[in-house]
Amino acid sequence: MTTESIPAATIIILRNAPEGGPPEVLMTVRTRTMTFAGGMAVFPGGRIDAADFALAERLASEADLGMAIDEAAHQIGAVRETLEETGLGLGLTGDIDAAKAAKARAMLDQCKELAPVLDAFGWTIDFSQIIPFARWNPKNERIPRVYDTRFYLANIGTGAVEVSTDHAENTRLFWTSAQGALDMAQNGEIKLIFPTRRNLERLALFANFEEARAQAEAIPVRTIIPRIDNSGDKPMLTIMEDAGYPVTAELLETVARG
Repeated sequence: MTTESIPAATIIILRNAPEGGPPEVLMTVRTRTMTFAGGMAVFPGGRIDAADFALAERLASEADLGMAIDEAAHQIGAVRETLEETGLGLGLTGDIDAAKAAKARAMLDQCKELAPVLDAFGWTIDFSQIIPFARWNPKNERIPRVYDTRFYLANIGTGAVEVSTDHAENTRLFWTSAQGALDMAQNGEIKLIFPTRRNLERLALFANFEEARAQAEAIPVRTIIPRIDNSGDKPMLTIMEDAGYPVTAELLETVARG
């Protein structure tokens, strides 16, 4: 019996490293009691709600979005989750500053929908800030909860912003280079699930956001469905070879799967 996948989205937020070098990404450590990826370090994000689809349909009725309703709903959900989990108003335009973002976040915490927040603050969605990067759906794996997750990129440049956890789903937010996160995992400081590790390895290829964006735009997003390969001495969890990932297989026995 195949488990039905839950639609989800996340924005991989990049900023210029304060002291130069590769860009940094924003990561969060999920509360250990969470059913999915409890205690793991992940990119901020979450499931897509019916209200995200409703807002996408409303915006499509007002103007040509240049994308399908389903894709717009996922990008809207990624914007909502980012504001909710980090306090950052990414993917939004209007009169936005730290104080307004904090008030918008508090309102979102109460109403759970982005549309009334946009209306209250006079903000609009700016889809041009959000770059499609990847899509993962481990629907063939025997795990209790399967998310069909779309990954996006966004850049905040100098990174002179304040972030804070929501204290509900996450316990910590931190900035690090992609390689830095991989090193932290190697040293036992954080734990990574399979998709997060593979995406960090891919992000570690880039010297700046422009390189990441160029690769994302050059490689069409296809759904990555990890598969178990039993052809060798030990089972491997594998992904497709031509999706931009430098590492496409890992020993199944070492994989953290959420």
